[in-house]
Amino acid sequence: MSAADDEKPGVLAGRRALVTGGAQGIGLAIARALTGGGARVTVLDNGASIDGREQDDAVLKQAASVLGEGARVLDVDVSDRDAVRAAVDMAAGDMGGLDIVINNAAILRDGFLFKLDPADWDAVIATNLSAAFYVLSAASPHLRAAAKADPRYDAGRIVNIVSSAGFFGNFGQAAYASAKAGLMGLTRVAALDMARSGTTANAIAPFGATRVTESIRPANDAQAAYKEQALGIDAAHVGRFAAWLCSSAAGDVTGQLFGVRGRELFLFSQPRPAARAVAPEGGWTAAALNDLFAGEFRESLTDNQTDLEYFNTPPVI
Repeated sequence: MSAADDEKPGVLAGRRALVTGGAQGIGLAIARALTGGGARVTVLDNGASIDGREQDDAVLKQAASVLGEGARVLDVDVSDRDAVRAAVDMAAGDMGGLDIVINNAAILRDGFLFKLDPADWDAVIATNLSAAFYVLSAASPHLRAAAKADPRYDAGRIVNIVSSAGFFGNFGQAAYASAKAGLMGLTRVAALDMARSGTTANAIAPFGATRVTESIRPANDAQAAYKEQALGIDAAHVGRFAAWLCSSAAGDVTGQLFGVRGRELFLFSQPRPAARAVAPEGGWTAAALNDLFAGEFRESLTDNQTDLEYFNTPPVI
């Protein structure tokens, strides 16, 4: 969806969307793009701080004001399984069904492996990964029911917001990176499980000026450069692309991983074997493995750059 599409309401007219973590940052940008396209939107958010330890009702009121009459903001802790199911069912009931699900809610509690509090690990996994499953578990019957009720139905859409940290890694982000990598796995399964209903599932690794970007503590000059550049990226670009993925034009796009950085759009490769070898008769010996890793396998190893180092080039804004 281009910027020009923002001037053509109706691309998503009649569609009913659910956005978690939609009161701030990337989530709010997506919710705005959806409502701008004519969709009705229900936001699930509890106004949490970036670490999830504090809640601010003013954040929810501000989001409701920004989104206007086409949206409703519900105060929901998405890590609470029962609260999520109740909220999803309420949203589907109020809107007469459900067509679009955006899993964006996330918190951040960093710490090196040897320092990270297990309670912080649990909190991040609960909000960033388990919550997405709770939402999809509750929402998928509504998506499937809509497809069965009308053969002409413009099938459902699932978009999960992941992070390049989940695939590159980054210092001190064991919980965050693990959750986001897990969310990509959940995206692939959702694409397969929901295929018969025509529902698509895709993931976006966003780049933009958000609370996550502001919280970055650079470990070197490359990461410092990344932070400075990222703070100038408008999150609206992510919103526009997410809205396009929810349109009828993207009905054959599913199971994919994208990145959006300003005006740049990335289609990421996904893990597939990069090299193959067969053990000699009798199995691998240390000598045979030494030879193997002196050649093709050594050349095919993945480097250990962090995501902040890899994407430290100036974005196109």
